[in-house]
Amino acid sequence: MKELLLRGVLVTSLSASPFINSNATEFIDGSHLKLQLRNVYFNENFRDENGLSPRAAKNAKSERTEWAQGFLLDFKSGFTPGTVGFGVDAMGLTGFKLDSGKGRSGTGLLAVGSDGQAADEFASLGIAGKVRFAHTTVQHGSVLPKTPVLIYNDARLLPQTYQGTLFTSTDIDNLTLSGGRLNQFKLRDSSDSRSITPNGFTGQGAPFSFIGGEYTLGERTRLGYFYAQLDNFYRQHFASVQHDQQWGTGLLTTDVRYFRSVDAGMQKAGAIDNTLLSGLLSYSIAGHRVGAGYQVLNGQAGLPYITGASVYSFSNAGIGKFIHEDEKTWMLSYGYDFSRVGLPGLTLSGRYLSGRNGKTGSAQLHEHERDAELAYVVQSGALKGVGLKMRNYVYRSDGARGRDSNRLYLTYDIALW
Repeated sequence: MKELLLRGVLVTSLSASPFINSNATEFIDGSHLKLQLRNVYFNENFRDENGLSPRAAKNAKSERTEWAQGFLLDFKSGFTPGTVGFGVDAMGLTGFKLDSGKGRSGTGLLAVGSDGQAADEFASLGIAGKVRFAHTTVQHGSVLPKTPVLIYNDARLLPQTYQGTLFTSTDIDNLTLSGGRLNQFKLRDSSDSRSITPNGFTGQGAPFSFIGGEYTLGERTRLGYFYAQLDNFYRQHFASVQHDQQWGTGLLTTDVRYFRSVDAGMQKAGAIDNTLLSGLLSYSIAGHRVGAGYQVLNGQAGLPYITGASVYSFSNAGIGKFIHEDEKTWMLSYGYDFSRVGLPGLTLSGRYLSGRNGKTGSAQLHEHERDAELAYVVQSGALKGVGLKMRNYVYRSDGARGRDSNRLYLTYDIALW
């Protein structure tokens, strides 16, 4: 009854749209509406004052602790029939404070006011129109880019969103092409739009453009290439090769990624001229997955990336990113899927990263991090789909403050239709 009522309301309201009109029924038949509940507790303790001036150290926080509830309502329509189909997507995001304080805010869960207090609540609404022709889709409005040169951040209460145009095409067999031009974004703990900037830059930003593709070669090899540019800041090339190989009764995966970044236009964020090469070997067998990787960044400046975004590198850890100028990083990882011993939905993972010889200004940087995660998703019964995830991160550096972080996520997705 609830589904029929919701569909009826949407058909009635959307039938007024000039491009949907008489095709409202077909438009709704291909649509999906999902509500995701996220309850997140975040506790982070600072262990030293490395990298701070004496004045900053005196006023620095010793911890950040917050608890919040998030609601993500995600609507994706179908397309109107015909050679060219039209549709619309919408996302409503709301976060509520359950616990915080002026001295404990700034975890990234909640918006923070000029007085240092976390907001009791914050919300935003994003709408994107979309057009489909053959196997090509163009979206314009509020979007969530997920490409090697830009990955929206979704590691807290609410996701980071962007405003602009994206396209995706699968018209050519085994090839997925994508690109776009984005003008603004919202941080994951904010409802305010701002211009796009590189990480660490606080001035006026610029539009971000990218284009590229991923090609599947046979059943085991995947190739990728993307080009991106943040106007007057930097240009970036990305290339990758991933290969799966059966080895004994397990699967050996090789993952090689390469970034080439240079400054552009007015060089607003300074001179940039560097390369990043990373390689990761992982082996999966009987529920176990072990991995080892090595990464080298050579040249001037650190790897440029968009403020607040994730980085498409195995070194994008829970706290550190390990992408400073001239930094060399190695990693070991392990994961286990307990479904192999009769406990489906339960997984365990951990990794250790060590970065050496990085540069921050004229100083040399050494850093390391240990991450651990235990996650469980209920597989059946009245609580089916409820997810619980516990994360623990320990980060130390001689150029930044050490941190011990504990994070607890309770999630539940409700398919309204």
